[in-house]
Amino acid sequence: MTSDVLPGAEPFSHHGGPSGVLVLHGFTGNPSAMRPIATFAAAKGYTVELPRLPGHGTSVDDLMTTTWSDWAETAEAAYDELASRCDRVAIVGLSMGGALTAYVAEQRDSVAGCVFINPLVKAPPVEMLEGLEALLAAGLETIDSIGSDIKKEGGLESSYDATPLVPAKSLFDGLVKVHENLHLISAPSLLLSSREDHVVTSDNGDDLVAMVSGPIERVWLENSYHVATVDNDQALVESLAFDFLARVL
Repeated sequence: MTSDVLPGAEPFSHHGGPSGVLVLHGFTGNPSAMRPIATFAAAKGYTVELPRLPGHGTSVDDLMTTTWSDWAETAEAAYDELASRCDRVAIVGLSMGGALTAYVAEQRDSVAGCVFINPLVKAPPVEMLEGLEALLAAGLETIDSIGSDIKKEGGLESSYDATPLVPAKSLFDGLVKVHENLHLISAPSLLLSSREDHVVTSDNGDDLVAMVSGPIERVWLENSYHVATVDNDQALVESLAFDFLARVL
């Protein structure tokens, strides 16, 4: 049985002009961390979709039953639906939302542009994967939460209080193909990387810069941790993102 949606974790949809923006949140998070940038896009006149990915924004138990395929299919379907109503569509993704942004851009050469915010686009090192397998073999289902990596005093993300291991393994498995296919991304990209990030290592961004075939600009965020969309650099993130979107859309 699916749990109730957490307050603020509801999806966001706005019917605006002929240009569309798809916004994608991260693993164990929900639309709340991306709502400010989605509403900002709506205020700029864009048509916006911010889906709640399967298993997210309710309870960890719900996330336990979902996989990378569920999230990827949801992101792809959301893009296709938005593209059917808009002349051009760009994608903005945070963390795993960045992986999904990459995935959709690899599958759809019609993507007008990508904004990657501390994206996760590669599986972790082998030793970490082996450690995950050992935890699963020992019967452990969850580890500590990865949420609320925010530098801003009092900053708190509406994310789960635990990280489920089976879905995490599915995510890492899905990232293998995403990473292999980064060269297929021909759309212009903007990469926003926090100088200090306790969730996603900076080499994810390094590989994105090195491997995409389209033009990419990287900007370092000096005053935010992982969830930069609601951290000290929020205004900067929004300004950079929408200057970029104005160019590609």
